[in-house]
Amino acid sequence: MKKFIYLDNAATTKTSPEVVEAMLPYFTEKFGNASTVYELGNYSKDAITKSRETIADLLGAKAEEIYFTAGGSESDNWALKATAEAYRSKGNHIITSKIEHHAILHTCEYLEKNGFEVTYLDVDEFGRIRLEDLKKAIRPTTILISIMFANNEIGTIEPVREIGEIAKEHGILFHTDAVQAFGQVPISVDDDHIDMLSASGHKLHGPKGIGFLYIRKGVKIRSFIHGGAQERKRRAGTENVPAIVGLGKAVELAKANMETKIRQESELRDYLIQRVLKEVPYTRLNGDPKKRLPNNANFCFQFIEGESLLILLDMKGICGSSGSACTSGSLDPSHVLLAIGLPHEIAHGSLRLTLDMETTKEEIDFVVDTIKESMDRLRSMSPLYEDFIKKQQ
Repeated sequence: MKKFIYLDNAATTKTSPEVVEAMLPYFTEKFGNASTVYELGNYSKDAITKSRETIADLLGAKAEEIYFTAGGSESDNWALKATAEAYRSKGNHIITSKIEHHAILHTCEYLEKNGFEVTYLDVDEFGRIRLEDLKKAIRPTTILISIMFANNEIGTIEPVREIGEIAKEHGILFHTDAVQAFGQVPISVDDDHIDMLSASGHKLHGPKGIGFLYIRKGVKIRSFIHGGAQERKRRAGTENVPAIVGLGKAVELAKANMETKIRQESELRDYLIQRVLKEVPYTRLNGDPKKRLPNNANFCFQFIEGESLLILLDMKGICGSSGSACTSGSLDPSHVLLAIGLPHEIAHGSLRLTLDMETTKEEIDFVVDTIKESMDRLRSMSPLYEDFIKKQQ
């Protein structure tokens, strides 16, 4: 029987059994609309309130500052577009980075077509923005800084607290796309001076199609979806109660397991990185070697195509990726890898492996052995590798 080893948790996670169990009654027994006044609807209303409080507690926020959305992309769009609209009288300048998720980058491109100016900050070789570059980019017309908490491809954690401090000093709103970081590492919206934060349920063993946007009280951004009075008149539409319940349960589990999860995943991640770098020649680790997500390992292998490696891994039952799941199917190399200075030919040979608490050392050993076998096979067919070896000899 073929093995099945799932190492693409940055793309999506398996919904935990506890989450599914928590959701089920809200499909059948407690199916009422939360906007109604009778008891059946109150079950839903109470469940939404409980989930909102659970999420707020993990962030050190207030429950009324959590607004449910369909996921990270909607939350990112809302944060940028609604801020641009609400603060246009103050200015038209936004600062972000070149390695953001496309939900941010494409929204910024949309805003540029509508009269806004966007500065895209460079990053260093590890994918971290330089705080001096951020300070220099600030103008009198700057209304928003949007920098991700941790990169979805290379796992680098940005200097969020320092960014928040700079934004606060200049009276500029600070939004962070925390889709990869929320529930994985500690976040405090007060300590980190975060005004808005995006997150998604399916990245932390919750259901797909649900997320939230944290909006600090006093931030004057408007509704994103117009219609009914749901989400305190800021996000219309009948609430997805089962998914909201599932997200709340996933957050509850993430809080309870976070310390153990960070320790366990970090140890396995470092073991994976050490074996690959030691045993597979002409390989580099992408992202910050220390300040990175506990479960993320991203490599570039010279003389091969990442897509070919993924196919060989899949044949052995191993799920990985060559970058963001949102750009699979694109023939272009990762914009993140290009931004950290890699040439096209090396960026094309990337592999992202993202672990979870169920990953075992035995699985990691099997994966590394498979990578080594696959690399031998792929490089044996590479004219570039053949030429390189001849020159070395």
